[in-house]
Amino acid sequence: MNIEQLSKRLETVVSYIPEGSRIADIGSDHAYLPCFAVRKGIAESAIAGEVVKGPYLSAEKQVKDACLDDKIEVRLGNGLEVVAPGEVDCITIAGMGGALIASILEEGKEKLASVKRLILQPNVSAKSIRVWLLQNGWELTAEEIIEEDGKVYEILTADKGEPERPYSLDERQKELLLGPFLMQERNDAFSKKWTQESAQWKNILANMEKAEQTHALNERKAELMHKIQMVEEALSK
Repeated sequence: MNIEQLSKRLETVVSYIPEGSRIADIGSDHAYLPCFAVRKGIAESAIAGEVVKGPYLSAEKQVKDACLDDKIEVRLGNGLEVVAPGEVDCITIAGMGGALIASILEEGKEKLASVKRLILQPNVSAKSIRVWLLQNGWELTAEEIIEEDGKVYEILTADKGEPERPYSLDERQKELLLGPFLMQERNDAFSKKWTQESAQWKNILANMEKAEQTHALNERKAELMHKIQMVEEALSK
């Protein structure tokens, strides 16, 4: 990968950055995303945040080699620690678990006052992010689900607004799990992801049946059965 050509996953993330944004890319790895966004004139400036020393040094080298030191600053720190209040108006976090992304946003809440847009790409558990957005005044405004190299990725975009807007009262649990926009589109990547997830849950259920039945186990079984039912309803429409 290089800064002239991103992966399909990261290019999709970049496509949601408003032109002229000051961005912070958290967990930036080699700083491919901020370098690409600045080089293409999409982002005005960028902060590349990394918590691990190795990727931080790689990002520094990448920015220097691209001659973008005047526009991109690489910072070592955990989550939104690398951002000062009012410094950026768009945050991207890609390639982590949904629960981790939600905890980064929660721990850095005071840094979000000036931020207008969040673009988040969880590897698993996008539901954790949707729940956090709903509880914290962020409106989910777009979702995309893509397949690249046999893996399926969800990209969630949120703006400050009306958190309840994308959800319906009677379908909320299903929409938080599957994505209100993704449920409407139901593309091939969506069908593939949830067919596989449902099959895994059915295997887990089958193994649970062989185990000693306890109250906690029965609760877990009921939860899995409910999720399978929601997925099958969505896929059969």
